Amino acid sequence: MNRILALFAFVVLAGFLYILASKIGSLDLLLVTVLTVALAAYDFVTSSKNKS
Repeated sequence: MNRILALFAFVVLAGFLYILASKIGSLDLLLVTVLTVALAAYDFVTSSKNKS
């Protein structure tokens, strides 16, 4: 259940940042957005592994 909620939160974050970057259209903001989503994806993958 925690993994599903984390995935939902990641999708909401990525969607919000996509809307923000597409409306403003600045290259600098696009690069920061891509970096932010990449770091959040890395955190999601590494922190949601099964700890057994």
